[in-house]
Amino acid sequence: MHRRGFIRSAIRGAGASLFLSGVPHVGFGQDLPAGRIILINLQGGLDGLAAVPPLGDDSLQRRRRSLMTQVVPLSDGFFGLHPKLEAFGQLYARGQASVVHATAFPYTKRSHFEGQNVLQSGVTTPYSSTTGWLGRAMDLATIPGRALSLHTPLVLRGSLDTDTYFPADISGTGRPSAEILKAFAEMHSGDVQLAINKLSEQKLVREYGVSRDPISLASKAASALAQDDGPRVAVIRVDDFDTHAGQGAEFGNLANQLEITDRVISTLKVSMGRVWSNTIILTSTEFGRTVAQNGSEGTDHGYGGVSLLAGGLLSGSRVVADWPGLGKDDLFEGRDLMSTLDYRAVCAACLEAAFGLEHDVIADQVFFEPKLPRIYDKLFV
Repeated sequence: MHRRGFIRSAIRGAGASLFLSGVPHVGFGQDLPAGRIILINLQGGLDGLAAVPPLGDDSLQRRRRSLMTQVVPLSDGFFGLHPKLEAFGQLYARGQASVVHATAFPYTKRSHFEGQNVLQSGVTTPYSSTTGWLGRAMDLATIPGRALSLHTPLVLRGSLDTDTYFPADISGTGRPSAEILKAFAEMHSGDVQLAINKLSEQKLVREYGVSRDPISLASKAASALAQDDGPRVAVIRVDDFDTHAGQGAEFGNLANQLEITDRVISTLKVSMGRVWSNTIILTSTEFGRTVAQNGSEGTDHGYGGVSLLAGGLLSGSRVVADWPGLGKDDLFEGRDLMSTLDYRAVCAACLEAAFGLEHDVIADQVFFEPKLPRIYDKLFV
C-alpha cells in the first residue's frame, strides 16, 4: 500500500460517526469537570417543523399537504413531537429533555459544506477558523487528552494537546509493513516511535469493535463516557437528513432517521449509568428546511430549525422558543422559518453547565461574540 492509498484508507476509516475526546492523562482525573457533552450532528439539514411541529400555527398545515402526521402534544400545547421520537418524549415527560425551536447557527446560504463548517467552527464566516467550538472550550477547561485520531473533526480541534480517538479498523495497521509505518510516521512529523505508539493504540481501540451504525457507536460511546478516566466529549454523526424527495410523514425517509436519532439518545441514557446525571446531549444540524413542501414531496434547504436536548444536567423539560410565526410575511426570505435565537447561545449554555465555564468567557473566547445572549437559566435552572 502506497502512502496515498494509506491516507485514503485512513480517511475512509475516519468516516466513522463517533469521535471521543478529552481522554484524561493519568493523574488528571480528579481535576476534570464532572460533566459530559455529547453532540449529535444530524447531517443534511433536519426538518425541525416535522420533528417538532408547531400545532398552534395554522399556516404549517396549509403549506404541507402530504408531510403532516399525528404527533404527540408537548406540555405547552403549542408544539408536538414526531411519533418516532418516542424515547425522547419519555425523557421529556420525566423532566430530562427539552426543545429549542426557531434557532440556527448564523449562516443563511444553505450550502451543506459551508453550513457544516460554521456548525463545527462556531464562527460566522465559513472556512475562517482552524479550530472548533468544542475544541476551544476544552482548551479553556484544560481538559487533557491523548492523540489517536487520524481525522479529528473540526468541532473538536483546539490549540492544546486534546485529541480524539474513534472505533476504527484501518486496513494494514494490525501488523504494519515498513511502508505503512513510514506513511504513518510522516503524519506525525516523522517521529517513528510516536507512530509505533499510535499504531499500538489503534490496535487496542479495535476492541471497541468496528460497527459503524450510530446506535452501536452510541453504546460504545456510553461505555467510554461512563468511566471516571474516560472521555468527556463525544460527537456522533447521523446522516441522511437531506430530504429533498419522499420525505414522508409518520413513515418514510425522515421518520427512519428520527427513529435512529431517538434510539441513539435512548441507548446513551440506558448505558451511561450514574454519569447520566452529569451529561448533556444536544443535536445540531447545518440548517433547517423550507416551510412549504416541494413538488417531490420533500423540503429544500432552509434556515431556522430545532434542537433536541437531553440529559441529567437539565433542570426540567421545556420548549424554549421565541416563535416568529409561519405567515408569509414572517418567513426568512419568504420561504424559511426565521431563526430568532443564535444556536451558539444554546451551545454556550451547555458548555457552562458541563464544564463550569463562565458565559462571558465562552462568548468571547469560544464563539468570539461578546454579545452572545445567555440562556443558561432557561435550560439549567
